[in-house]
Amino acid sequence: MKDKLRIIFMGTPAFAVPILKALLTREDEVVAVVTQPDKPAGRGKRLTPPPVKLVAQEKGVPVFQPAKIKDQEFLETLKKLLPDVIVVAAYGKILPKEVLEIPRFGCINVHASLLPKFRGAAPINWAIIAGEKETGITIMQMDEGMDTGDILLMEKIPILPEDTAGTLHDKLAQLGAKLINEALDRLKEGKLFPQKQPDEGVSYAPMLRKEDGLIDFNKPARELANLIRGLDPWPTAYAYFRGKLVKFFSPEFDERDYGPPGEILGLSQGKLLVGTGKGLLKIGELQLEGKKRITAQEFWRGYRPKPGERFEAQKS
Repeated sequence: MKDKLRIIFMGTPAFAVPILKALLTREDEVVAVVTQPDKPAGRGKRLTPPPVKLVAQEKGVPVFQPAKIKDQEFLETLKKLLPDVIVVAAYGKILPKEVLEIPRFGCINVHASLLPKFRGAAPINWAIIAGEKETGITIMQMDEGMDTGDILLMEKIPILPEDTAGTLHDKLAQLGAKLINEALDRLKEGKLFPQKQPDEGVSYAPMLRKEDGLIDFNKPARELANLIRGLDPWPTAYAYFRGKLVKFFSPEFDERDYGPPGEILGLSQGKLLVGTGKGLLKIGELQLEGKKRITAQEFWRGYRPKPGERFEAQKS
């Protein structure tokens, strides 16, 4: 097939932006972009458009923001656009059968994990939290389940010890842009072959909540370091110090040494040493409630923790 594809793109956050931009560089035609409605953001709660909408408007692509995906008028609009394929990347809702059946090649999803691992809303975060050594992008033929469709393409990348959810997000978004191009090229050549997902190894990555970041210092240092990295930049890992919430960043761990869980044990090589259930947690940066992010050295000089003083799991 050498004809141009008529593509509808569905996506919302920053992760979807490089993927949309990749589609817009193709000879195929992006006939519309579907994204979530504008939402209040920031202290002033001003209505803010999704990142994908801004890109689409800049390129003159029609944008649709249905409050309900099953809205009959919206479904009719999609049908009239006569899409060959709908490409989806972090749209934010599971697509109903009515949408899946509109394009002749169906709906293709760019998912940020190695399926069937980490199906769901927050695969990047949970891969780091779980201590995975690698992750990747799966291009998937969508069905009515949550990330249960056939695998079309997959590529792995390593998760580095210094990776946070933020840095890994950016790498995977770029990989997703590359891989969707490859998938659509193969589709046009008739060389895109679906494979069933394995029944074994299924895991889930539910949407994150702020309370997921509360640190339990009785857990091993390795687990806590993974949690801190996996929740950076949002919702962040936190505990309490002198009754104030404090967020943690740039962690390392040492499983050989130990100290009482939560106790601030000293400063070494620019890292704050904190006891855990197993090993030492080493914190590089912190942010106290209402303050800017500071280094461990600045925290040590500014707050002068007393011997035996701890980070707590609740306000004291």
